[in-house]
Amino acid sequence: TRMIEKFHFQPKPVNDTFSLNVYHQFIQQLDEDKLFFTTEDIKLLSNYQYKLDEEILEKKSAFLELASGIYEKRLRQADTLINEISKTPFNFSIAEKLTVSEDTSYPANNAAMKKKWNKLIKADVLNDIMDEIDFDSLSTAQQKKEVDSTEPMLRARVQKSYSRQIKLALNSPGGVPKTVGDEYCKAIAECYDPHTEFMPLTDKENFEKEIGQKPMGFGFSLDEDEDGGVIIDDLKPGGPAFKSGQISKGDKIESIQWEGKEAIDVSEASIREIGQIFSVSNHDKAVLKVKKADGSIREINLYKAALEEDEVEEDKVKSYILKGAKSVGYISLPAFYEDWEDDNGVNGCANDVAKEILKLKKENIDGLILDLRYNGGGSVQEAIELAGIFIDVGPVGQYKSREAKLITLKDMNRGTIYDGPLMIMVNGYSASASELIAAALQDYNRAVIIGTPTYGKATAQAVLPMDTTIQLDEAGRDKKAENYIKLTRSQLYRISGKTAQLNGVQPDVILPDALQVNGKKESNNAFAIPASSIEANKYYKAFQPLPISTLSSAANKAIEESAYFKSLKNYTASLLAAKQKKDIPLQLSEAIKEEKEVSQKNFPTDTKTTVPAFTVINHAFDNEKLNVNSDQKIMQEQWRKTINKDPYISISYDLMLLMIK
Repeated sequence: TRMIEKFHFQPKPVNDTFSLNVYHQFIQQLDEDKLFFTTEDIKLLSNYQYKLDEEILEKKSAFLELASGIYEKRLRQADTLINEISKTPFNFSIAEKLTVSEDTSYPANNAAMKKKWNKLIKADVLNDIMDEIDFDSLSTAQQKKEVDSTEPMLRARVQKSYSRQIKLALNSPGGVPKTVGDEYCKAIAECYDPHTEFMPLTDKENFEKEIGQKPMGFGFSLDEDEDGGVIIDDLKPGGPAFKSGQISKGDKIESIQWEGKEAIDVSEASIREIGQIFSVSNHDKAVLKVKKADGSIREINLYKAALEEDEVEEDKVKSYILKGAKSVGYISLPAFYEDWEDDNGVNGCANDVAKEILKLKKENIDGLILDLRYNGGGSVQEAIELAGIFIDVGPVGQYKSREAKLITLKDMNRGTIYDGPLMIMVNGYSASASELIAAALQDYNRAVIIGTPTYGKATAQAVLPMDTTIQLDEAGRDKKAENYIKLTRSQLYRISGKTAQLNGVQPDVILPDALQVNGKKESNNAFAIPASSIEANKYYKAFQPLPISTLSSAANKAIEESAYFKSLKNYTASLLAAKQKKDIPLQLSEAIKEEKEVSQKNFPTDTKTTVPAFTVINHAFDNEKLNVNSDQKIMQEQWRKTINKDPYISISYDLMLLMIK
């Protein structure tokens, strides 16, 4: 709270209202599914709901200690209950439901908690049975036989999955007190705004990995063997696992133990679960028990280290040529990342996009599509650089910190790299830096924005060490600490004076998608910073208006005639109905009936009912690389197929042909 008071864009008073918000946010984070606390526990904890401001300001920890003690007790109790419940086979022939009321409320006491866990585990086992068995062609007797033979294995799998989650909470570095303490600090941060975040060192490093920093890891990838067990796959030369000399490709991971804690059995865990266990710390020692190919068991002590990036990364820029009546360049930028090694941004995403454009221009492209769908943003500086690729020197945005002065975000480089027809694809997950560039190029009439309204995040954050004495210079920000805080320093505005905050960037051409129903937006967050507007920047001059009405009419006609978008309309209607919580059936016959109803409302897959208007081909530079790298060749082929089947890219291409005309 002292860090936020000193550095946040809009600090809030620590009072009774703040206390109540922190209390509810903390309880929600710690027990979101209401599986551990009872109503008796909540009654006890709620005595503090208006006292947390005093606890914070007076540096007291009575609430934290009480919550930690209750939580650890309930975790251990739940582990015992899960093991006890899972000893008895479930009867799926009796009429029974996990009601909405049970699912969304705290159990009244220990007996009610056992009943809730029993129904929850039963529901999970039944769900797995529905995934495992095809009931369509089976008689009632055959159905029962299949269920009876499958149920024990699936019941054991569900039990072990829950037990692993609880063991992780009990045996992660620092144990329950650290877990609860971190969640308390995260709840306090969240109550200022959705993007202010308390970050233990590991969280900070994982966040930096997302925006371009070297990741921390043991230096191996994971895969599944024929039996579904998780095994070591490729070792990274020079990584910790490689240097140990004790780990080999094909070794099966049996358990993971953080230093000073009990081992967590992962012999039947999924890759996702093991990844979650690995992710809780970047600096504590882990003891891995692995089974070698000869059946012997070996224990290896490992520490993580910063790893060099692989040559091929899923979140890096990719480009292709859509070859049809015209050659249209297509660039996918799934994430913004910056250059941590060079202040000139040589390895940042803007420079990478520029390089791809130069390769595409050698192929004489007639237009360019930049795909920013699902791009959650990142570096504001990279967004400014990226905008500068398409416009001459000038303003691209504005921002205001807690000081009254308004700052202009400028592209300082004269000239452009690409000045031809441009289209930017966005959706509800396009956020932050993605919104900045889409808004800037829309205000300049430089690009047609196509898709659905973006996420609505127009604030900028800085990651600072948890130290109130620091200065906001490079040395201060680079100061080492055990904990950090990412806090909102400023609000971003368009050069038009409007903001994307809460409402997002509204596309010029709307292409409906399921995220309009099922996606989360900034406006859904209880503590989101309100939108505001300022005066337009006086020093930017927009280009001539683009043919938006012509393109919108063509898009609407294509949507009306598309089998995909017709089925999408029905699917989104079913999503709206499904958002209403319902009782979960625990009877096999009811589950089969419900599955049939759901199967008729699947996500539309008939994405191509006509011959594609283009062929997806690699540019010459990629072809040279693919001739000597078979793995990349396989990945490129998968990407090309994905692009070819994408109905949104297909319509974008057709509209680009109109733009070129």
